[in-house]
Amino acid sequence: MYFIILAEDKPGSLTIRMDNRPAHLDYVAAQGCVKLAGPFLTEGGDPKPRGSMLIIEVAGRAAAERFAANDPYARAGLFATVSVRPWMPTFGDWTPE
Repeated sequence: MYFIILAEDKPGSLTIRMDNRPAHLDYVAAQGCVKLAGPFLTEGGDPKPRGSMLIIEVAGRAAAERFAANDPYARAGLFATVSVRPWMPTFGDWTPE
């Protein structure tokens, strides 16, 4: 089952994000369930990360919530909000066949 994880960073938390980025990337790569991931960016001439979006494929909601909770970003207190939503890909270049 697919889930989208949407996480908004706390204001002023760019240092937390950057300090934990290597551990976050290692975690995401090691899980084997991430289909697509990347940061939300601020707008303007010098965009900075301000949140995260991940699409994962796991057995169910409990596994998706566990994935989100164990992310080093979440464990470091980076996020103001985290939403875990079931998702069904239906159209586009990244749609599974």
